[in-house]
This record gives sequence, C-alpha cells and structure tokens, in this order.
Amino acid sequence: MKTVLKILAGLLLALVVVGGGVYVWASTTSSRLLARTIESHSVDFPIPFPLDAEDVAALELSDEEAAQRALDRALERGKHLVEARYACVECHGADFSGGVMVDAAPIGRILGPNITTGRGSRAAGFGPADWDRIVRHGIRADGRPAAMPSDDFRLMSDEELSDVVAYIRSQPPVDNEVPPVTLGPLGKVLMATGQMHLSADVIESHDSPHATSPPIAEATVEFGRHLAGVCVGCHGQSLSGGPIAGGDPAWVPARNLTPHAEGLAGWTYEDFLTAMHDGRRPDGTEIQTPMSLVLPYARNMTDVEIEALWIYLQSLPAVPTGT
Repeated sequence: MKTVLKILAGLLLALVVVGGGVYVWASTTSSRLLARTIESHSVDFPIPFPLDAEDVAALELSDEEAAQRALDRALERGKHLVEARYACVECHGADFSGGVMVDAAPIGRILGPNITTGRGSRAAGFGPADWDRIVRHGIRADGRPAAMPSDDFRLMSDEELSDVVAYIRSQPPVDNEVPPVTLGPLGKVLMATGQMHLSADVIESHDSPHATSPPIAEATVEFGRHLAGVCVGCHGQSLSGGPIAGGDPAWVPARNLTPHAEGLAGWTYEDFLTAMHDGRRPDGTEIQTPMSLVLPYARNMTDVEIEALWIYLQSLPAVPTGT
C-alpha cells in the first residue's frame, strides 16, 4: 500500500512540475508576443474626405460650406458603417468608451478600449496613420500587437476608415480608464500555442497599399467580396467555416458559407435573407452565438449590400468545411 501511495505521490509531483513548466513557458511566450514591436507602413488620408472640386464648383459652395457638407456626408456614411457592417460597439461599448471582448477567468480579461475624446481614451491624438495601424493591422501606436480583430478590417478602404473615424470623433467624450489586457492560465497557453491568434500575425503584409475608396455599391461579386471581408475572422479566409480560432469555447463552429453540401448548397436568396434578418435557417433552426450577435447589424444593411454579399458567396468554390 505504501508503495502505491509513493507511486501516486511521485506521479502527482511530476504532473505539478510539468504543469508548472508549461505555465512558465506559456507566460514567458505570451508576454514576449505581446511585448514585441511590429513594423508597418505609414499612410495618410483626409478626415473627412473632401467633396470633389467639380461638385464644389457646380454647387457654388464656399470653402466653409464645402467642408460642412463633406463632414455631414462622412458622418452619415460612418454611422451606417458602424451600425450595419463594422460592429464597433461590440468591443468598444455603445458609447465607444470601452466594452468587454473576453471576460472568462481561465482565459483572461480583454476589454475594448475607450476611443472617445474623453479622459482615458486610447485614440486621443491619433492621426490617420495611427488609425490605419490599429484598425487594419492590429498594431498599437507604440508598435506592439493589439487584441483588435483587424483581420476582419483588412479590406476597409481609406474612405471608409475616414468616415468611421469622423463618426466616432463626433460622439460625446466619455471619461473612462480601461484596464489593459490580462491573460489567465488558459489564455496564456492558447496564445503561446497559436490557438488564440493576434491579427498582426495573421495579416500577411503590413506594407500592402489599401484601396482609397470602396467598390461601387452595386449587387456585384466585387462589392460582395469587399463586404465579406468582415466575415473571415470567424468563417476563415476561404469562408468554409469550422472552429473559431481564439473564440469563446462555448461558441459553435462557424458555418461553411460556400455553396458546398456542408454549407449553403440548396439555399435560395430568400433563405439567406431570412437567416440574416430573422436568424432562422431553411430548416427552421435558429442561428446561434456568435452569429446571432451579427443579426442586428445585418438588419441595418441595405438591400444592395445583402444581395451583393449573397452573389459573392454563391461565386465561391464549393469546398468542405474547414478547408
């Protein structure tokens, strides 16, 4: 009996030693990943985008009138982008003063920062290059990688980013100091092993130029491809779905969006509309989290946006889930 107890004690001690070693390795590795600096290009664009000179001349606008119309246009477009396509409030809160991205003890606490003009803002003093780095590259102003899901926003054009920034800047300032990222034991292991990825590492190039303006808003494959850029974070680069990397363990795998038998094969446009607006699949089952969180934004999309997205998804190669 004593021999058995000694063996069990030895095994327990070995597990503790191994577990402690893994934890130390994961802590060191995750800290190093978050502390390193990443180089990226530096871009510049106006905020807001000005009116075309021809339009200003044709309307006989003064400089002040032209500037105000440009701002009004940016605020209208930015509001639509935030409410229908980019879902900024999901991470930054309804008033942009900060929100919860992840708050699970084993994984950690990742909070969306305050991006208003109030005290505690992480975007205070940001210029176009800073906004580009954080939104489209997942890189903070100091060069360190951020928790920002920038792989969803790589296709955002300069004009769209400008409109979003103009709209956010127009919101009331809120004073709020948001704590930095803290990873729990599981979060450190997930990050160290690459299962919780950083967008800065997923994005292939931090030097490639961005489109100045988005494609024309028409029901085309080109415009649909642009819109689908926000889907890749969950559904993967091929949009074939599968387990969501770095997502909540409780989330179901992302749906295959290609016209494969495991995906949207057999769906009609009306089925797609029902799924996007009512959250129900053709078989009557309800769409689950996290896609259910997207539905309020999908309902704010224009008919042209929904149709273009559908046309693009139907143009994809039919591939098995996770391919």
